[in-house]
Amino acid sequence: MIAFVKGIFAVKTPARIVVDVNGVGYELNISLNTYSAISSKESGQLYTYLHITENAHTLYGFAELNEKELFLQLISVSGVGASTARMMLSGMRPDEITRAIVQGNTKQLESIKGIGKKSAERLIVELRDKLGKQAMDTPLTGFSIQQNDVDAVNALISLGIGRVMAEQAVKKVVQQQSNDLSIEDIIKQALKNL
Repeated sequence: MIAFVKGIFAVKTPARIVVDVNGVGYELNISLNTYSAISSKESGQLYTYLHITENAHTLYGFAELNEKELFLQLISVSGVGASTARMMLSGMRPDEITRAIVQGNTKQLESIKGIGKKSAERLIVELRDKLGKQAMDTPLTGFSIQQNDVDAVNALISLGIGRVMAEQAVKKVVQQQSNDLSIEDIIKQALKNL
C-alpha cells in the first residue's frame, strides 16, 4: 500500500493533484481542505489511501494525517463511500465533522451535499463513541507535533500497544526530554514509561 507520496505538485486543481515523484506522476483525488493547505506550495508530501473497487483503483491524498484517519473512519460507515467522505471533508474541516458527530448534530451533517438524514444519523450512531474517545484522548495536542513523534506512536502501535497508551508515553518522553530526540530514542524511552 502507498502510505504517502512526496514530490513536485505538477498539476493542482481543487479536486485533484498530480504529484511528480522522480518522474512518475501520481494522480490523487483531494478534498478542498487539502487543496487549501497546499495551494501555495510547489512541492510537498501527501498522505494517501488507495481505494480499490471492481472498476477502478483510486488514490486519495491528504495534507494531514488526521484528515486521512477521519476519511478512513467515515468510509467504514455503511452507505458512506470514498467520494461521499471526500465531499464531507470538502464541506467541513475534520475537526468540525468530528465535533458534529460527537455532539450528534445531524443538521450540520445534513448541510453537506450527499448526506441525508439517515446517513447523518448512521454516522453519529457508528462513529460517536470512537471519535468521542479520540477527541478526549488526544494527548499529543498542546505542544508542537514533530514527525518523529507521529512515527514513534505508529511504531508503538505496530508493536501491539494501544493508540492512547502509545500517545501518552510519547507525550511524556517529549515533554521530559528535548525535542531533538531521534525516533529510536523516543521509542526506547516510551517503552520504559509503559
